[in-house]
Amino acid sequence: MQLYAILRRGGWRSPEELGRAAERSTAEGERMSDDIRWIRSYVLEENEGSVGTVCIYEATSPEAIRAHASAAELPVDEIIPIADTVVVRDDPVAAAS
Repeated sequence: MQLYAILRRGGWRSPEELGRAAERSTAEGERMSDDIRWIRSYVLEENEGSVGTVCIYEATSPEAIRAHASAAELPVDEIIPIADTVVVRDDPVAAAS
């Protein structure tokens, strides 16, 4: 499988809506586990209160990512193959809200 970054700009009106999308994504990912695996996502603070994401996935192809997104009702603005990973520091732990 290849590592990909998926850009989803302004896809949700609220964090709660994003949470429901994450549940759908997880369910579809389990169904398609031979073709796709969700690694992590970074939530983007977009204009006017909407949220977007940069998602990191392993997948067999961009088509598998699009099939997963369609089944889970997720937007896909761009799919970018990841050539390498450079980790300078671990991701910081998010503050409790």
